[in-house]
Amino acid sequence: MTNDRRLIEDFIPIREISAQAAREKSIRKGHISTLHLWWARRPLVAARAAVFASLVAAPESYQKRTVLTQVMIDLCKWEAKEPTIEDARKKILEAQRERLNLPANTPLNQVPPPKVLDMFAGGGAIPLEALRLGCETYAIDLNPVAHIIELCTLVYPQRYGKKLADEVEKWGNWVIGKVREEIGDLYPSIQSEILDKGLAEETEIANQTKSKKRNSSKKQQENTPIQGVLDLGFDFTNSPGKTGLTPVAYLWTRTVKCPNPACGATVPLVRQTWLCKKAKKYVALKVIPNHETRKVEFEVVEAATEEALGFDPSSGSSRGNSTCRHCGATVQSNYIKEQGKADKIGQQLMAIVCTTSGEKGKTYLAGKEYNQYIPDEIELKNRLDKLCAETGLTIPNEPVFSGDTRAFFTHLYGLDQFGKLFTSRQLLSLMTFVKWVKLAHKEMLDKGYEEELGKAICTYLGILINKMSDYNSNVQSWDCSRQMPGHTFGRQALPMVWDFVETNQLVSASGSSYNALNWICQFINQEHKTGAIHSEQRNFAQLQRGSAMSMSIESQTLDAVITDPPYFDSVPYADLSDFFYVWLKRSIGHLYPEHFSGQLTPKKNEAIMEPSRHGGDKKKAAQAYEEMMHKAFCEASRVLKQNGTMVVVYAHKTTAGWTTLIDSLRRAGFTITEAWPLDTEMGSRLRGQNSAALASSIFLVARKRTNSEIGDYAIEVRPKLAEIVKERVKTLIAEGVTGADLVIACIGAGLRAYTQYERVELPNGDELDASSFLDEVQKEVLETVLTEVLLCDKKGVSLVDKPTLYYILGRYEYGEAIVDFDEANTLARGIGVELDGVGGLTDGKLSLVKKTKNQVQLRDYTERGADEILGIQKTEKQQTFNVKPQAIGAAPTLIDILHRLLWLMENKPQDIGNFLALSMPDATQLNLVANALAGRALTTTPGETEITITNRTQEQQAIDTLLASWKRLIEDNLFTQRYE
Repeated sequence: MTNDRRLIEDFIPIREISAQAAREKSIRKGHISTLHLWWARRPLVAARAAVFASLVAAPESYQKRTVLTQVMIDLCKWEAKEPTIEDARKKILEAQRERLNLPANTPLNQVPPPKVLDMFAGGGAIPLEALRLGCETYAIDLNPVAHIIELCTLVYPQRYGKKLADEVEKWGNWVIGKVREEIGDLYPSIQSEILDKGLAEETEIANQTKSKKRNSSKKQQENTPIQGVLDLGFDFTNSPGKTGLTPVAYLWTRTVKCPNPACGATVPLVRQTWLCKKAKKYVALKVIPNHETRKVEFEVVEAATEEALGFDPSSGSSRGNSTCRHCGATVQSNYIKEQGKADKIGQQLMAIVCTTSGEKGKTYLAGKEYNQYIPDEIELKNRLDKLCAETGLTIPNEPVFSGDTRAFFTHLYGLDQFGKLFTSRQLLSLMTFVKWVKLAHKEMLDKGYEEELGKAICTYLGILINKMSDYNSNVQSWDCSRQMPGHTFGRQALPMVWDFVETNQLVSASGSSYNALNWICQFINQEHKTGAIHSEQRNFAQLQRGSAMSMSIESQTLDAVITDPPYFDSVPYADLSDFFYVWLKRSIGHLYPEHFSGQLTPKKNEAIMEPSRHGGDKKKAAQAYEEMMHKAFCEASRVLKQNGTMVVVYAHKTTAGWTTLIDSLRRAGFTITEAWPLDTEMGSRLRGQNSAALASSIFLVARKRTNSEIGDYAIEVRPKLAEIVKERVKTLIAEGVTGADLVIACIGAGLRAYTQYERVELPNGDELDASSFLDEVQKEVLETVLTEVLLCDKKGVSLVDKPTLYYILGRYEYGEAIVDFDEANTLARGIGVELDGVGGLTDGKLSLVKKTKNQVQLRDYTERGADEILGIQKTEKQQTFNVKPQAIGAAPTLIDILHRLLWLMENKPQDIGNFLALSMPDATQLNLVANALAGRALTTTPGETEITITNRTQEQQAIDTLLASWKRLIEDNLFTQRYE
């Protein structure tokens, strides 16, 4: 390895950068995320930190470190000003000048900028920041959708500047205008004569509501079912002469026929009926069975509180199961799947959401009175057929991926083609936009536009259609908290929804074409100034669409490779992006025939662990992923200079993913020199929600290995590992890193001891593989973390029983979250206990861990403490209780004793003495466990003396009470028992 140490290998202010990265998630105007959706995109400030710290030399003194720390803190903010950015560019060029051994007086504008590559560029965050910091930037991705996003992020804004935004706005409005002329009749306004019939009643209701609000001492507002609820200030009485309301969204529910032969009613599958849910304004749809029509009707109800509605808007279908509102029959998900595959799932209008010009707020109209404002389905299909015949376009009949039911669900219900993810009106709208985008390009050329500029403008118009498709499919829901449409990809999966929203694309509202166009233009205006090499010169990225396993870049020419590779099996990028590919192929595919010649995105060389591509064999899929990553990292090694830096951003939370990554890096000749956790993730990241997941990405720093030494694990690797882990645990805890993030970050840092050797051997001469080493690292990390949590040495840790150690670490890493079994089992193996099977922690009525299918969750004292045998040593006489996990004659675990004590303290405090006489715990060890679970070792930040009560669990609060009375309840009782 080189002695040219970089800042990222020395220190970066992870706490401050993480705070800015977390804050960036709420920033919208001009942000890269508003241009086009891409999954698992890094926050810009985190990418900026990685680029800057990889190119600047490590400080030589404490004073220089202090200066560079402040530079990074100022730089890594979304609002960083141009002088701050310019100063960072200068520091990078100064470091580059020294690295190239150029004379110190060489003007910076004559210093070749560093060359930086992102070989899995995706949504373009990392290369965008490399451009911003003046680097010669290279971006590669196999996916055509990602490539188009990168063109619109890293090339076109920098090439054409401000005028591009003006042209995109001009032609976007031209397209919208043409579409409005053609299909504007699909979204008719609600005329005043229809509203008049309920006006008198609604005016009276509105006046009564105002009167009640003025007199807060009066009785709480009663339920008020009405056909139109006026929200946020809209009031008919203040708006005389209105000609109508403008629909902005239509809310639908899917329906099936009741499976009860004696009933046959239409069953709505609606999951929930909330329209507006905020303080003092609760609006929802009440479901009313109509026994004459054998259908349900929806009635709008408003109340000042949720309870005052008089019904539960959330009591709809659950996990695909529903209930007939007429006969009460249960409608199972399997039946619904059968109906869907037979094309027998229908849809029913629930409500129309409207606005009125010049007024704030929304009006909610119950759908049953306004069906005449919905276009006839046969007419829609006829118009769609005519459009296709005239233009040669086709409805997207490409198949939705069906090989992975963790991320793709719609095909299970018959929605197995992309065209089926849209209603007929949505399809006609999108296809009409496609038609006019293609005609816009022809119009530009006829007007004498330069061909490449016209191509760039139309590419953004293609992105416009993609944004519209994301906010106008039949698998998106209504967001009642913000009173606006959600979007199709609320998480990194293609969901199945039972109540969906259809947006009006031809008005200025959330989810519309106007709104999408505005976001696009804001992004171009924000980022067209990036790409400055020097203040007088601008540049754009050099893009390649291709595989990272074979790059058209000259060997040993790059200063840094900074990349965010696919995370094992976490995100099926190609299959997800097919949703957008089918629309890009139709709108701008003729401009990029080399990228849109296939039916769908290329999958063969995509580096993810996808079993469906290997006959369902997970082992083969993992091997294929590892081999592809290995080849890609070999290419990275080839194109990097000998003293180049590689940074790999990784956020997978299981050692299965880490094993393949580490083995790929090591085999490619890299040594990991450092690892830093940065907060980059949204709460709903990856495929699942409401389960434990890393809050951070780990930035692994690697260098080319310069030796081919063999390391002795016992003599060389293990001692170094212990030294690294001990230092890193203390450092990261001081920086506020906790839980799973701390464990994974320490594992990343511990890899330095392993990857510095080409091969690591055990005392018997066998090679220590990456998987085995990761187990060893995890054990070392967990043991070190436990010494910090329990505030004792390793000997003290060894005195605590293993189930209790697992519970402490489980609470520390996951809290009360539900966790994938494989992840939880990896932690269990690190401790040395079994989760599953006879005698495992999930076995028996007093199990410490609750297992549901392939997920587990720790059980607290409220779930376990009531059992009289819990925490009492089992004797031969107690065999009939069949209690686990302790065996006959075995000492009870400390966590069992603690859980029983907490329950007794709340429910039968008088029995605590008798219980302690039977369990006879070691008071010192029990106190260690209680304090660890109370969080005192790690939940306070430097300078704090008290733990805040907010966010403390019920168990932690109970432990607080126990610790406050520890001497009286525990020590005095145990003393009495021992000396009576």
